This record gives sequence, C-alpha cells and structure tokens, in this order.
Amino acid sequence: MSAGPKRALVVSPTAQAQTAKRELRGAYDWVPVEEAELIVALGGDGFMLQTLHAMLERRGDPVPVFGMNLGTVGFLMNEWRGDGLDARLERAKSFKVTPLQMTARTVSGESFVLPAINEVSLLRETRQTAKLEVTVNDRIVLPELACDGILAATPAGSTAYNLSANGPILPLGSGMIALTAISAFRPRRWRGAVLPEKARITLKVLEPAKRPVSAVADQREVRDVAQVDIAIDRTRELTLLFDPEHALDDRITMEQFAS
Repeated sequence: MSAGPKRALVVSPTAQAQTAKRELRGAYDWVPVEEAELIVALGGDGFMLQTLHAMLERRGDPVPVFGMNLGTVGFLMNEWRGDGLDARLERAKSFKVTPLQMTARTVSGESFVLPAINEVSLLRETRQTAKLEVTVNDRIVLPELACDGILAATPAGSTAYNLSANGPILPLGSGMIALTAISAFRPRRWRGAVLPEKARITLKVLEPAKRPVSAVADQREVRDVAQVDIAIDRTRELTLLFDPEHALDDRITMEQFAS
C-alpha cells in the first residue's frame, strides 16, 4: 500500500466517471470512506459539492478532498489523469474553505439549519416579484428590496451563481462575503455589496403569502420562508487539494480576466 495517507475513492454515477473509476481501482490502493485520511473525487463541480457536504456530515473532522474533473466546468476540480496520482497528491496545494450557515424559518414556523459552501440564495417562487427587507449586523440597510432574489456567496462560490448574477469575484482569503441582487427592480440601481465575513445577514420576506420565496443552501431548498439568517460557520472548515499549476486561488484570479 502507498506510504501516504489512506485514500478513499468517490465517483459520480456518470459513464465517464465510472470508466475512470475502473482504471484507478486497479492501479492504486483504496480504503472505505469512513477509514480515509484523504478523499479522491471523480466528477464535476456538482459532485464535488456533494462530496464536501458529506465531509461536513461525517463523524470527526473533515478530511482533504482532491477532485479530478470528469464533468463540464470543473472549477473546483483538477485535470483528470489516471497516472502519477501518488506524486500529484504529494505536491498538492491545500486551500481552506469555510462554509456559510443558513438558518431558515418558514411561514409555518419550521426551522432549518443548513451549510452552504458556495452560496445561500433566495428566489421568488411565483411570477410575483419578491420583496425583502435586508439587515446587516442588526441594522436595516434596505427596508424593501423588490427583486427576483438575492444571494450571499463565499469566495469559493463567488465564481458560480454569484458571477452569473453579475456579482463580484472574491479572492480566496479575502475574508469577504458577496451579497448580490438577482434582477433588482427597486432600488433599481442597487446591485449588491461586499461585506466582511464576520457580518450577520438577515433577509426577511415581506408579504410572504402573496409573494412566496424559497431559500437554497447550495443544492438544498427550503420553500415558503419567512426569514433567513446567514453567517460564516467558523466551527467547520474544509480542505481542497489542487495541483500547484491549477490552484484554486489562481483560477479565481484569472476568472476576472476571462472574456
């Protein structure tokens, strides 16, 4: 067995990823996920998010994850190569990612606490424009925001949905959260804000019966919310591993110059 950390292999159900799995299974030694000190994930960014959420839910501290892209964009992944994996893992550069915590209270009074590695987003459920009250650190900064929605993104997630909504790209280690409007109608010129990561954000839904809103933490949705509180969860930290020539901080930097 390899002298390095004990590794587990997790794989997307796509045909391409399953083919790669067979190649790696025969070439390297693997242990069950619960025994692993390092995870190798094969798939795309969506599968990487699933893997990272599984790390948050496991007993004990999360272990580092090295992803290889067998999906589409693969922003959170390394290039797929079946050979030389031991050397790549030894040389890999680590990046710490701290998730957001979303606390969502529904109109019916239920409460849900969910982590978000990329972003927390609020979205209108019907044709009616959402109306939201935005509070930062217990101070109301927007008494009424009429929009299709709003999102709060981490630096790691700032190049995903946030960027598509014309939000700012945040460098890793910037200690910032992007608060980005989605199709703001009033105030028409407000497009968002960049907040320190210690900020506590509260989004209250105005007229929730007439203008229902859902809240999404990465891929998990809570419908008919009345209020959502968002803050960095400093009690949990994830580690991503990247080839030095394709490190996440370099990718985020270069995304600012993409045409």
